[in-house]
Amino acid sequence: MSQESLTSQLPGDFAARCRKLGSSTLFEASGLPCAADPQIRGVWDGAFIAAPAFPLECSPGDNLGIHVAMEQVPRGAVLVVSTSNFIAGYWGEVLTVAAEAAGVVGLIIDGGVRDVAALRARNFPAFSRGISVRGTVKASLPSVGKPINFTGVRVARGDLVVADDDGVIVIPQAEAERTILAGEERAAKEAAMMQKLANGAKTLDLLGLTHWRALK
Repeated sequence: MSQESLTSQLPGDFAARCRKLGSSTLFEASGLPCAADPQIRGVWDGAFIAAPAFPLECSPGDNLGIHVAMEQVPRGAVLVVSTSNFIAGYWGEVLTVAAEAAGVVGLIIDGGVRDVAALRARNFPAFSRGISVRGTVKASLPSVGKPINFTGVRVARGDLVVADDDGVIVIPQAEAERTILAGEERAAKEAAMMQKLANGAKTLDLLGLTHWRALK
């Protein structure tokens, strides 16, 4: 599957629209159990990803799958890597340089990374469970490009991944258009609400919770 076929299945201008909305709004709008473990965080503040997923699985402490994936991943995709939550330095500056050359736009991994200063300096967005100087072996290849379970969320090739300072979500490809439209509607309603709050309105009134005042 080419980069064009991956991105063509997602809504037009999806990256800019997702950046404006953010992961929290999109999660609420989706109505889906699509949030990854909240311990998966950006390794530097302000990192952002909105891209089609390329999933793979690594054995604990083994990053061979990532090296194989680098020859298969379509340009414009984000690598989503399951490691069974084993924290080690699966990814560092060398793989970051290789990813940039391959057109990979970011990394989501439930394990660890290292060379954080280099990732920050290169502005490469990476989200991981931890940081570790400990390296990995290259000995096994569980799966590359096939659907995976990532911290309880199913990830298939082409699903929409959005990651920012609030967290990581994975929206099934078939739900992406609906979710973004619902997110934009939600954002418009929240903007109107915040304007009313700025003018002195109370959240209990705006959210229909006035019955709780009687319990003071």
